[in-house]
Amino acid sequence: MRVSTGSNDAPREASVGKSINPENWNSRLHRATGSGQMTRLINSHLEAVERNVEQVHAYFVRHQIEITAEAILDKYLGKDDIQRFLLAIFRDHNEKMKASIGKGFKANTLKGYISSVNHLSEFIQSDFHSDDIQIKKIDHAFILGYEFFLRTVKGISDVSTAKYMKHFRKIINLCLAHKWIEENPFVFYKNKSKPRDKEFLTKDEMKRITEKQFTIPRLDLVRDIFVFSCFTGLSYADIKKLKKSDIRKGDDDNQWIFTTREKNDNSSNIPLLDVPLKLISKYRSRPECKIQGFVLPVLSNQKMNSYLKEIADCCGITKTITFHIARHTFATTITLSNNVPIETVSKMLGHKDIRTTQHYAKVLDQKVGNDMRELNNKLRKSA
Repeated sequence: MRVSTGSNDAPREASVGKSINPENWNSRLHRATGSGQMTRLINSHLEAVERNVEQVHAYFVRHQIEITAEAILDKYLGKDDIQRFLLAIFRDHNEKMKASIGKGFKANTLKGYISSVNHLSEFIQSDFHSDDIQIKKIDHAFILGYEFFLRTVKGISDVSTAKYMKHFRKIINLCLAHKWIEENPFVFYKNKSKPRDKEFLTKDEMKRITEKQFTIPRLDLVRDIFVFSCFTGLSYADIKKLKKSDIRKGDDDNQWIFTTREKNDNSSNIPLLDVPLKLISKYRSRPECKIQGFVLPVLSNQKMNSYLKEIADCCGITKTITFHIARHTFATTITLSNNVPIETVSKMLGHKDIRTTQHYAKVLDQKVGNDMRELNNKLRKSA
């Protein structure tokens, strides 16, 4: 027996995997005759074939695909389904991203996506004992399993796990856009991780660092660059690329930094306070600044963070200080704590969304609450 699609003039046929004696076949009804068990099985199979062909036709109509006898039959037989695999799609995405570096993408962004592929590859090998997996086999259970793998086996933080899941979701959305899959396996997924409070230096800690006299040149240099970041909000990458040509007079006739963020190309225009102006003047004659036009002679990020640990010890600061804390300090201790409007802070930081800046305000609210509780305890003891 065969299934036929199309008109009588140009039919397309394929076997349905069943055979029958012509004497037991009703050509008008396209069904087997008789009442035995075999007859019932054959007719049940034929009804299932009809339903599947009808579903294929409905799928074509729903997705506005050109309907031909050959296309419907190929879809029914599964011949149109090119097997697509998750990691292959992900790697292809990364190759295109690599080719677009400098044209909308940053090298550091690519590094994150490469790490995502590596983590997914480890998960698939660990749980599925395979080098890759068909995209159509990705379901809600796979997504939850991958998230669990990142948190437990890899020991990745909540923030980084959320980033890797965001990368994964982007690839799934790509597959949906190409109609390689029909259902979104992320539809019921919700990231439950909460962003950690951003660490920053208090006024007292800032005073200790700025007033400390260092006899070791490398520590003095790193401290100055760190303080420069605390008073401008620029990240390590943005200070490292900062040129003298980026510092110009603003409409108020004062010196401003006019730059774009390395991370997202957003403009970041910052009026220069007295502290960073003095630091610029201090290093103006350094060869790196004089010859190459850089504002400050910035060391590697690894060395900066290593020396900052020494600086913290010298200043009696128990917090783990990294260079990025300087940017957080600018947002909190330097600006928001001094009543600079959050919209102004957001613009200087080069944030795309003010909600990112609002998180710093929430951190300050928590600090206010903690300080008031300490005050209340002191008042109770003195009563």
